[in-house]
Formats: sequence, C-alpha cells, structure tokens
Amino acid sequence: MAFQTETVDDLFERYGRPYRVLVTVSGMTASFVMVLSGTIVNVAVPDVMGAYGVGQDQAQLMATSFNVAMTTCQLLNAWVVAVFGQRYGYTLTLIIFTVGSVIAGLADSFGMLVAGRVMQGMATGIIQPLIMVTVFQVFPEERRGFAMGIYSMGLVLAVAMGPPVGGLALEVLSWRYIFWLPFPLLVLSLPFGLIFLPSVRKPGGQPFDWAGYILIAVTLFCIMTVLTDGPRKGWTSDYILLLILLGTATGIGFIKSQRRSGSTLIDISLFQNKHFVIVLFVTFFSGIGNFTTTYSFPVFTQLVQGLTPLDAGFSLLPGMLLAVCMVPFTGHLADKLEPGKAMMFGLFILGIGTLPMAWADVNTPLLIVMIYGAIGRFGTTFVQPFIMSTALRSLSSEKLNAGAGTVNFVRQTGGSLGTNAWVVFVDQRTFYHNEGLAMTQDASNASSRELLDGVVRLLNEAGVAEAVQQPGALHYLGEVVYAQGITRAFQDGFWILAIVYLLALIPAWILSQTRRR
Repeated sequence: MAFQTETVDDLFERYGRPYRVLVTVSGMTASFVMVLSGTIVNVAVPDVMGAYGVGQDQAQLMATSFNVAMTTCQLLNAWVVAVFGQRYGYTLTLIIFTVGSVIAGLADSFGMLVAGRVMQGMATGIIQPLIMVTVFQVFPEERRGFAMGIYSMGLVLAVAMGPPVGGLALEVLSWRYIFWLPFPLLVLSLPFGLIFLPSVRKPGGQPFDWAGYILIAVTLFCIMTVLTDGPRKGWTSDYILLLILLGTATGIGFIKSQRRSGSTLIDISLFQNKHFVIVLFVTFFSGIGNFTTTYSFPVFTQLVQGLTPLDAGFSLLPGMLLAVCMVPFTGHLADKLEPGKAMMFGLFILGIGTLPMAWADVNTPLLIVMIYGAIGRFGTTFVQPFIMSTALRSLSSEKLNAGAGTVNFVRQTGGSLGTNAWVVFVDQRTFYHNEGLAMTQDASNASSRELLDGVVRLLNEAGVAEAVQQPGALHYLGEVVYAQGITRAFQDGFWILAIVYLLALIPAWILSQTRRR
C-alpha cells in the first residue's frame, strides 16, 4: 500500500477553517459507534444469561472482555500512528471492529461471543486516543479545552444512546441485533476518515514493545478472570491461586520491562510530570465510578424492579442527553476555570446522584431513578473535559500520543476493574443477604406465615390442586426472599460507588492546591 503523506497543515490549507469541524465530526462518528457498542450490551445481560445458561458474573464477560481489550490496546496508539499514520490506522481499526461485530452477532457459543467482543474492544482502544490527539492538534491552544468538550460530547452521546437503543433492539428484534445496529455509521465513518484525517507516519523509531504488551495483557486477563471466577470456583482453589501467581509474576515483569531503557509501552518520563500523574489518579477513580454506574443502573432496573430492557435503557437517557448539551459548555470552561476545583465540583455532584440509589428498591419510580442518573451525568460534564485538556496541556507535542494512550489506559483500567469487582461484590452480598433472610423464615415469622397463607388461599380459589398449594406458596416465598436479597445487595453496591467518588475528590483537591502554588 502506498501511503500518501498529508499533514494537519496540508489539510487545513485545503479545506480552510471548516477543516476543524470536518475532522472533529469524522473522529466523533467513529468513536461514537465504538463506544455505543461498548454500552449497548448492558441491557442485554439478562437475555444473554438465558441464551447461554450463564450467571451474571459470566455474562459480565461481554463487557469485561471488551473493556480489557480496549484498555490494553490504548497503549498501541503511539505505535499504530507511527507505523500506519492516523488515516490508515483509523481504517484498520474500523475493519477489525466490523469483523468483531459480525462474529459477536453470529456467535453460537458464549466463547465465540466473547471473542467478537475482544475484537471490538481492540479497535475501540486504538481509535479513542488516536482521534483525541488529532482533534487536539487541529485546534489552537486557547480552544483546546473546547475541542475536548466537543469530542467528549460524542462519547457521552454514545453512552446515552447505548442502553435505550439496545433496549429497543431487544423489544423489537433480539439481542443479536445489538451488534449489527451500528453498521450504517461504520460505513459512513470510513470515507470520512480517509478524506479528513492526516496520514503522517513516523516509522524507523523504537520497535514496539510486544513483550511488555503481552505481559500487561496477561496481567489484566488474570485479574479479571480471578474476579469473575473466584466466587464460583473458590478463592483458594488451585485454579484461582494459579491465576493470582501468574498475574503477579507478569505484572512485576511488566513494571520491570518498562523501567528498562529502550523500547517501552508506557513512557516512564510522563510520570515525572506531577500534574499529569495527579490527573491520572482522578481518571482512575472517576473511571471506576462512571463505568460501573453506566452498567449498574440498567441492570438494577431489570433485576430489582422487573422493568423491560427498553424501559431499563431509558433509565440513563435523560441524564446522558443533559450531559451532551452541557459538555460543549463545560469544555469551553475548561479553557478558563481552574481544573482541580471544577473536577471536585463534578465529582461531588456525581456522588450526590449516586448515593440516593442506596435506598432505591422495587417501589422506587423509574422517574426518580432517571433524576438520580441525570444529577450524576451533570457532574460528569465537569470531570471528563477537564481531565482530557489538563492532561494533554501538561505535555509536549511529541508526548501527546503516548500521553493520550496512557490517560485512556488508566481510565479504562479503572472502569474494567471497577465494574467487574462491583459485580462480584453485588453477587456476594446477594448470597449474604439471601442466607440471612432465609434463616428468618420459620414458624415464628408472622409476616412470612401471613404471606404463605395468602398465597395458599389464592391458589385454592384458583382451583389449584391441594397437593401443590403449599409447595407453590413456599416457592413464591423463596422468590420474595431472593428479591429482597438482591435489592439489598444493589443498595450496598451503590454505597460503594459513592465512596469511590469521594476517593476521587482527594487527587482533584491536590491538583487544585498544586496549581495554586
């Protein structure tokens, strides 16, 4: 393939001032498609559980496999840009994503579904920092906060549209179609990128650190697998202990490999920039909160409140649409306001929007859940644009691709680990609460006795055989106990999310104090 070299300056000269809009729309379209595919599956978790006969922890692998692949491939960004350039690197990721979508949609086994999700995640991980840096480069210094706000708007919109679009697909078609719905936008994205993205390559530099990449990929895989399989196989089983040992060894190996001179996957010099490091801490904790919130709200409305996938998908939509409207405004503020204080405000609002869910149950109206979600998404608009602009502004131009990849890697790592750990926590708390509630269901429990008598009476009136009335009532009581247990487990989980946002406030405050001095 013959590579045509066209720089940002060349393209800006050709298209003039509209070029900034053209390249931003091009990048946003591709990022929108891929992030949409990351969140669209959340409402399909119960359906996939039924289709393949797996539990919530295994079904979560749909999201986890996507997030792990996306996380590790964030670090491929600098190498892909150097070898292929932004234009052809962009094209390659679209092809990988399309193939992965086809595989996931046609999957006849859960393993095949996960493989397709891995390919989708790989493409998404590469393209996000690639687009982010490109958009950052085409805007002047005083407008880059605004640029990051506009770029973030596409990502927020994708997160907003994922659950309701997925819910609609499940209502009208089936869960398999959630992987094929983005195809029209994929077709639109390809020519946009081929026309408007720069095509500069920088081959001949340091070779890609494949050994480091394999080490970090194995480490993250081991961590995720331990979190997923630990509750089912036993935390002290040989399988889990082996994974812990392997993950620890590869993690140590990765750290040592990155400290050696020569080719590195993560530019160690970035961590000499204290502002950049502090932003990474904010990124990590906010990533945990944002990813887990996006997953937990739709699943809560289905498993606890018994809503349809479509209704569950709409639980986050108002808040996300509010965020879409707010992000350009807060992105503009990112060029003017002190970032540490803005992030603190946003994280506090996120906590305020999450904490009330610790009291939500089957009787909580969907409108109230939507309001809680809207409060949280409003807070997000004061976090994400400031993270992006603050991190990239603290770096020199030659460090932008590596820095963007690192920021996104940390965000995705926090999100992937956090969501998976949260699911395990909720599953464990469900078991704990169900066990505790079951111990109270004896002859001395007046409310349980009254419930059983009422069910038996209804079954008798309905003409059900006397021999099955009592077993049927006991089965119904078991369902009621389980519903109470999973409700309490989700409530515990939302307490944890609120604490995570509180932890994120600490590095944001440090950043405000550091910049003041």
